[in-house]
Amino acid sequence: MKKIIFISALALCMGLTACGNSESSSTSNESTTSAVTETATTAEETTEAETTAEAETTAEETTEHATAPQEEVGFEGMEAIYGDSLNDGEYHINVDSSSSMFKIADCILKVSGGEMTADIIIDSKSYDYLFMGTGEDAEADGGENFIDYTVNDSDQSVFTVPVEALDKEISCAALSAKKQEWYDRVLVFRADSLPDEAFSESRYTTAESLELADGEYTVDVTLEGGSGKATVASPAKLTVSGGEVTAELIWSSDKYDYMIVADEKYLPEIVDGHSVFEVPVIGFDYKMPVSADTTAMSQPYEIEYTLYFDSSTIAE
Repeated sequence: MKKIIFISALALCMGLTACGNSESSSTSNESTTSAVTETATTAEETTEAETTAEAETTAEETTEHATAPQEEVGFEGMEAIYGDSLNDGEYHINVDSSSSMFKIADCILKVSGGEMTADIIIDSKSYDYLFMGTGEDAEADGGENFIDYTVNDSDQSVFTVPVEALDKEISCAALSAKKQEWYDRVLVFRADSLPDEAFSESRYTTAESLELADGEYTVDVTLEGGSGKATVASPAKLTVSGGEVTAELIWSSDKYDYMIVADEKYLPEIVDGHSVFEVPVIGFDYKMPVSADTTAMSQPYEIEYTLYFDSSTIAE
């Protein structure tokens, strides 16, 4: 009997020991699994962080040649305007740049004796030199005609460049301070951004010079720009009041939700499937620059146009 009790006790102890070992083993396995999981997670996070860092570094190191979108400059049908058409003085002027990376904060046009220069003002120190020509031309030049910058009171870079003409595409290369590579741009100094007093002769015919009395008229109008698909109704209704002239523009669709004329925004009425605007007529017999925003695409897009009001077609 004692043997049976002893054997039973021994079996019970062995069973308890086995259970303890099992629990210990289980705990150990769980700890090991947890450690492995944490290690794997840490490895994944490290890999992800490294990958992200590498991607960011790669993105930073990707050259502008590959990443900078090329912008359209100027407008269809523009004609070059030279310094002898302008009065001497200094004028703020808008500049179109073909590169979105070349951000011009301001530009001051200086006219003297028919010659023009411009102070191109840039917020950053991203460029060591400018060169009026292509990057290839700059490489061949070797530095003789490189344009260095000065720093103004606002800590901006100021490059003083010669300007051959307004409303003309001008090649300009910029040397990256970081990469020491030349990047090509095309610039257009916009004559339409200058005040009337900058011009030695009027750019356009006015209601006053035409001696138009107050009243309503019609006039032929031509729209240019964009894809060429948009049109406005011609002739257009013209209203003269106190020397001010406005035109009713009926667009070919109802997808135009605003227009910009002389830096002012105008909203339409929608009439019979057409966007209808009443906008000022700055002058006749010249290509008046305007912008119109279309919602016909996947996202709104502001497009530059010109309007030509032909004074010879004005009729009551």
